[in-house]
Amino acid sequence: MSEGTAPKEHRTVSRVTGILECVSRRDGARMQELADALDAPKSSVFGLVKGLVSTGYLIEEHGVYHLGPALGSLLARPSRDVAAAALPTLEALRDRFGETAMLGTAVGDSLVYATAAESHRLIRYSAPLRTRRPLYPPSAGKVLLAHRSRSWRDTYLRRLIDDPAARQAAHDELAEVRAAGVAFNRGETLPDVTAAARPVLVGGQVRAVIAVAGPTSRTAELLPDLADALVDAVRTVADRLGTMHP
Repeated sequence: MSEGTAPKEHRTVSRVTGILECVSRRDGARMQELADALDAPKSSVFGLVKGLVSTGYLIEEHGVYHLGPALGSLLARPSRDVAAAALPTLEALRDRFGETAMLGTAVGDSLVYATAAESHRLIRYSAPLRTRRPLYPPSAGKVLLAHRSRSWRDTYLRRLIDDPAARQAAHDELAEVRAAGVAFNRGETLPDVTAAARPVLVGGQVRAVIAVAGPTSRTAELLPDLADALVDAVRTVADRLGTMHP
């Protein structure tokens, strides 16, 4: 297209942007409302909406669609409130254990590390910030996955794990994570990295996840202490968020 040439409308692009704008204007919309607003068949809108949910540009709550975390800055740079609440705690964990502490969020069906306090040691785990990662098997992703519905988890794990026995083992592990409130990764993502994670719960909802990770040679024996320290860490962040939004 040469300069000065009027751009041609693309129907799919127009519908996607129209969905996002409609959700934003209404502070949430149902599928039929979106179809009516776009004057498009519900069947056509359905696939676009579900695609936007899967990539984190929309989230669904009881059949109502809202803007998702990926929209604000593409791969969820954390809100100022969450970052401000989490960073002092991440730094305190880093200083106490000497390993990298991270804040993770769900972006669609992916885990994204939004910010981190990186270890000062020469050999350390370096968190890949604002990069989509699978929810399983990272410890932070396990926490996020454990708090989804059983049907959501099953759909996700079926895409990820072909073997039925291995998939059932993952389901069993996630049930334990949900019950215990802590997840571990013992070299499942990278052979030489071990991690622990707990959810930041506000009003019963997972706002984020805090994880600490480091070389297995140093971190494996610290897992019980990390699990205990993370109890206070996530509570501190949740309390700060509650103070910001009483």
